[in-house]
Amino acid sequence: MIRKIVQIDEGKCNGCGDCVPACAEGAIRIENGKAVLSADNLCDGLGACLGECPQDAIRVIEREADEFDEAAVEEHLQVIGRPVPVHQPTAPNHGHGHHGGGGCPGSRSMSFAPKEQKEVPSSGTPQPSQLAQWPVQLHLVPTNAPYFQDADLLIAADCVPFAHADFHRDFLAGKALVIGCPKLDDNQFYQQKLTELFRVSSIRSITVMRMEVPCCGGIVMAAKNALAASGKDIPFREVTVGIRGDITGDTE
Repeated sequence: MIRKIVQIDEGKCNGCGDCVPACAEGAIRIENGKAVLSADNLCDGLGACLGECPQDAIRVIEREADEFDEAAVEEHLQVIGRPVPVHQPTAPNHGHGHHGGGGCPGSRSMSFAPKEQKEVPSSGTPQPSQLAQWPVQLHLVPTNAPYFQDADLLIAADCVPFAHADFHRDFLAGKALVIGCPKLDDNQFYQQKLTELFRVSSIRSITVMRMEVPCCGGIVMAAKNALAASGKDIPFREVTVGIRGDITGDTE
């Protein structure tokens, strides 16, 4: 069957092993100093390992591969002595190789009640949007757009504004914005687009906002690699948002 699956570039891989614990299924191992896929049926193709590779050696492709097998994953994890993920009930996958409850920690189904808030008197006036340009999708923005000149750039994973309630007030105000999803889109394209953006625009600062889930690290890696490739020296800030909307990391 043709499905999404991880591909590891042996030429780029330095055997650091950061991808190994990022794979909940234990599908990646280090062999002869390189990361390798243990078996096709152990890889769910969701790419939780993407953002953990400092060499950008991992990507998700579509090719002929055995169907993902949760039973084989559980047996494999028991053999290598790693905990077996608790899977939620899943709908039939109709041969597409996708599953719902396990795999990438960032795709695991969870429910939680909204945080309790103290009542705040309403002024009756809607809060204004702080968005200052359009479009915002990284695929669509022109790298030579005038709003990038002398701009403080905010690069956000597209789940961030939904998770962090005060995104507009705390982070977007006064910045140019691009958004993308490092799990569902081509992270190599993001890196190339950002490289060009940094080269042709006079960006004053870069803030990258990601979710705390492992696969979201891909957007940070794309931005860092693009900055290095551009040859520019631009102040760089990384902000991590928890799935409950709190800021769990903020480094410059």
